[in-house]
Amino acid sequence: MAGRGSKGGTRDPRSRSRGKHVRVKTARGRKLSSTRWLERQLNDPFVAEARRLGYRARSAFKLMGIDDKFQILRRARRIVDLGAAPGGWAQVVVERGSKNMKLLGIDLQDIEPLEGAEFLKMDLLAADAEERLMAALDGPADLVLSDMANAATGHKQTDHLKTMALCEAALDFALKVLAPGGAFVAKVLVGGTESQLLATMKQNFAVVRHFKPDASRQESSELYVVAKGFKGAAGNKDRG
Repeated sequence: MAGRGSKGGTRDPRSRSRGKHVRVKTARGRKLSSTRWLERQLNDPFVAEARRLGYRARSAFKLMGIDDKFQILRRARRIVDLGAAPGGWAQVVVERGSKNMKLLGIDLQDIEPLEGAEFLKMDLLAADAEERLMAALDGPADLVLSDMANAATGHKQTDHLKTMALCEAALDFALKVLAPGGAFVAKVLVGGTESQLLATMKQNFAVVRHFKPDASRQESSELYVVAKGFKGAAGNKDRG
């Protein structure tokens, strides 16, 4: 389990990176893309720091960066983590959240158990998903997190459309389950949210911002949209 030193702010792991760049030769049977991915992993300071601190994924640092900027975790009592595998975001939530917090994570993959979190193997797009999630929450959520993304196809427009479809599904769920004043965080790709999706967020939340955490690779097209101050039924009257 990762340590709790991250509560007071996130130290940039890149400051620890002082070694030489590791180069990986293409092995027989290994694709060039796989070689490049392996080389990037071996030279990524966030990967090394995640391993050192016991985080399940480098993505933990993304949520730390979002929380450092927007302060979304400390006061949240019920939290939903969509696309939770392998559990890196859940670790950060457990560390930074309140003692009486309830964290519910879902994913298509199995997730190793984590004290302080409940994981369900399920598809958000399944017909009974919302009913099951709401029953498990046993009350309105204060925060809905979504790090969901489809496997990259290499076709920029296709990847964008698929990721935005997941963001739309996550937002639709958030609007049904959030308590007034709640927050929503979701992964999007460069180009931001589609106009209608962004309009829906602005209609339903007091503040909507795009943010790229330091832990997001510079060459990556991912961004996160952070929406705070859910207006509740008053702002959601057109989606019922």
